[in-house]
Amino acid sequence: MPKTAEECKERMLEVNQAIKLGARTFLAKEYTYLGIFAALFATVIYFAVDRVEGVAFPYTTVSFLIGATTSMLAGYLGMSIATITNVKTTYLCNGRAQDNFDHDKALASGFNAAFQGGQVLGFCLVGLALILLETIILSYKSSVIVSSADFWTTASSVRKLFEFVSGYGLGGSTVALFGRVGGGIYTKAADVGADLAGKVGEHLEEDSPQNPGTIADNVGDNVGDIAGMGADLFGSLAESTCAALVVSTTSA
Repeated sequence: MPKTAEECKERMLEVNQAIKLGARTFLAKEYTYLGIFAALFATVIYFAVDRVEGVAFPYTTVSFLIGATTSMLAGYLGMSIATITNVKTTYLCNGRAQDNFDHDKALASGFNAAFQGGQVLGFCLVGLALILLETIILSYKSSVIVSSADFWTTASSVRKLFEFVSGYGLGGSTVALFGRVGGGIYTKAADVGADLAGKVGEHLEEDSPQNPGTIADNVGDNVGDIAGMGADLFGSLAESTCAALVVSTTSA
């Protein structure tokens, strides 16, 4: 166990690097399979929607792929921000890692670091979802919407535009579903395995720093609860916004 504040700080950074590496490795493998699934699903959407509509460009398929890719990016951003923020929060709240430690100030500083990390995550994902959705709408608008003196002709083309755009929400929610479930299963397996092995085999306390399995537990928390939550946040915003757009076209 580290004795001095400097040793404690170095140990924190070492463990944090191991957690970062594990989380990135897991996401890389998970997103490889998700990418294959998204490509196959996009093919189904193309033949079931775009070919049936008889459009010259696969609008819904492209929207779906953009949504799926952005959802993966949202998960990666969430995991990256969390692994950077976690070690800072732990350091600020840990008296052993600091020479001049004030308990009340430390808790306040740790809370601020965690809260600001959450703010960065939330604003990044919401901003990313909105700017890409707006970009898709503006890109499709000129080629899909038919301006006509007849109100219902224009309204029909607007409805078609938002139906094409709804593929964006479908892509986001599809990846979020697998990211949340896949990461969550890994989290529970790592948590239970590490705690049981440490408690039964070595009589260690839960989440003891002497148990290396807790690194796997923390990796699971980052890829399941945070990367999965980041993708879920993006997917929920994208699909609810797309649904609102589609519903709005039924109103004159």
